[in-house]
Amino acid sequence: MKKFSGMIVIGLLALFIGLVISIQITTTQGSDQGGLVPLAKAQGYLNELKQARAEKDVALQELNQLEERLGEIEKEKADEDFFLKGVVSDLEKYKMAAGVVDVKGPGVVVTVDDPIPTEEFTDEYSVIMLRYELLLSLVNKMKDAGAEAISINGQRMIVTTEISLAGDNVNINTVPTAPPYTIKAIGNPDTIESTLTIRFGIIEQMKSYGLRIDIKKKDEIEIPRYSGIIKYRYAEPVVEEE
Repeated sequence: MKKFSGMIVIGLLALFIGLVISIQITTTQGSDQGGLVPLAKAQGYLNELKQARAEKDVALQELNQLEERLGEIEKEKADEDFFLKGVVSDLEKYKMAAGVVDVKGPGVVVTVDDPIPTEEFTDEYSVIMLRYELLLSLVNKMKDAGAEAISINGQRMIVTTEISLAGDNVNINTVPTAPPYTIKAIGNPDTIESTLTIRFGIIEQMKSYGLRIDIKKKDEIEIPRYSGIIKYRYAEPVVEEE
């Protein structure tokens, strides 16, 4: 009796599985249409992405023009008012600290690239992308050395910047990047270089993975502004009660 009941259960399960498979096949055949529908959807998403990027570029151009005009107005008014001149000067400092303006100054340029392909380090995968946390450590060491502005492959580092692995890319500020990585840091060139190249330091650690590192001290480096949109979902300014 138990054997007969087991056969009934197995039969019902087989029937249920067959029904599910047949529904999936029918749904796929009805909606796929030889792959035309998914392809059309993908093309539609691609067009939307291109349009969004174009709109973003136009908006950034308009923003740059408005900021230039605002800067001119601030300078004109600051020349007329001594107090306002101090406010404008402080505002520029805060903008640089927030990473929302282009900056320049002395510093170092560090280039990080994958090892030359050998039996140990093949070109089937990227060492630096698998060890992307080393980039974060490198940035932190630059900050420890007093770097006032940092960028990686043109992406400005700000308080909300993330360095994370996403598929086959390392995302920085949600922008996909790939080696070689060029890290720029504005600050005292000698201090930054000595901090990075100290014995058992970050550069030595990176070289232990076969990575190729090049460090150059520069009299002047230009680092672009953060081009994304800064949003705060939880933090808000504290208003002091009078």
